[in-house]
Amino acid sequence: MSTTVPFTKGHGTGNDFVIVADPEGALDLSADQVAVLCDRRFGIGGDGILRVVRSRAIPDGAQTAGAEWFMDYRNADGSIAEMCGNGIRVFAKYLEETGLASFEAPVPIGTRAGIKVVSRSERGYEVDLGEFRTEEGDILVRARGLDVPRPGLGVDVGNPHVVVALPSDEELDGLDLTARPQLHPEPPAGANIEFVVPADPLVTDGVGRIRMRVFERGVGETLSCGTGVAASALAVRDWAGRAAPDHWVVGVPGGELGVRVADGHVHLSGPAALVFTGEVALA
Repeated sequence: MSTTVPFTKGHGTGNDFVIVADPEGALDLSADQVAVLCDRRFGIGGDGILRVVRSRAIPDGAQTAGAEWFMDYRNADGSIAEMCGNGIRVFAKYLEETGLASFEAPVPIGTRAGIKVVSRSERGYEVDLGEFRTEEGDILVRARGLDVPRPGLGVDVGNPHVVVALPSDEELDGLDLTARPQLHPEPPAGANIEFVVPADPLVTDGVGRIRMRVFERGVGETLSCGTGVAASALAVRDWAGRAAPDHWVVGVPGGELGVRVADGHVHLSGPAALVFTGEVALA
């Protein structure tokens, strides 16, 4: 027996999601169901699923009681993730377009990484990702297309990242990210892995610029990763030293995103789009 549910497809700079509205928390999606829905050949296709549910309707909702809505984000393989920077902007776009929330003022949204506040911005939507942390010590990263392992910097923005600096666009473009890069030591919860190339010059008119490609934990290479963009800007800012700017533009295969650092928090801004709706049968 199957259940038919409505869905919406959305994306933020090419990082795409299946959105399922479940305000009262009636759906219990298994990892297999999520994986099938995200399958690009046999399902709808997406880098993950965003379940739209009221905070009071989920078991751990007490942690986000200050937010009416909770973003239940799952990776394409069905695994649970703490946060998604592109996903939360698409989630906000869905709330606004369906009349579930108004963004005349900033809106708090619950996630497994705590409450994140989303507001409108010139780029679309901006999310305050909160405090961030750079980790001590390098992590060696092996990837197809790199002649030798490279050192990576661990950055936590509510979920874990390892950022690797590369010297040229040619080396970035030559990476083969069809296979997961190997980390040593391997972080306990795994990590998203970003490869970045600073612009030359790095800073123009007070704004830093970099390019990035990413291998997302539980997904693979994606056209964009919002928290990965933030982590990459933070890593380059850390490497650049005290004179580094607080505003960044990060180019990804799916477009451009903005990052700014203020009062110890990192903020991510960029577009969000809803592209089509439909119904799907859940086996």
